[in-house]
Amino acid sequence: MRARELMRTPSVTVPPGATLVETAQQMRERTVGCVVVWSDGTVQGIVTDRDLAVRGLAAEVSAGAPVSDVMTAPVLTVRAEDDVDVAYQAMHRAGVRRLPVVDGSRLIGLVTLDDLLMDVSRRLGEVLEPLAWCALGELPGPPHSAEVAHKPQRAPGL
Repeated sequence: MRARELMRTPSVTVPPGATLVETAQQMRERTVGCVVVWSDGTVQGIVTDRDLAVRGLAAEVSAGAPVSDVMTAPVLTVRAEDDVDVAYQAMHRAGVRRLPVVDGSRLIGLVTLDDLLMDVSRRLGEVLEPLAWCALGELPGPPHSAEVAHKPQRAPGL
C-alpha cells in the first residue's frame, strides 16, 4: 500500500506569519489537531494543538505571535508513492505522530498515527481471518434466521 492510499486529505495549511490565534481558529473550524505551515511551495513546519498549548500558552507567548515561533521544523515528510512501511519507519525513528505527504512540490495530505493503526488493524484481520475459518470449521457467513430469532435479547443498559 502507498502513502497516498492511507493519507487524509486535504491538509490544513497556514503561512508562517499566521498568528497563534488564527492558527487555533483554523484548527477549531476545520476540526483538526494540527496544521502544516506552508510557504513558497514547501513545508516550513508543523503545528499541533499541543504545540499551541505547551510552546505557546504555557510559555506565555503572545497570542499575536507568528506560528513560526512555536512550530516544529524541519518537518519529516513522506512521498505519495512511498510504501506505507516508509511512514511506519519514519514515525518510529523520529517519534512523531503526523507526516505530511508530498507529491513533488505539492502537499497532498497527511498520514497520522491513527491511519497507521487502522492499517495495522486491517492487516491483522487479513492474517486472522483464515485462522478463524479453521477454528469454526466453516466459512463465515450471515447467521441463520432461526438462530437469530431464538437468540435471547438483553435489556438496554445491561
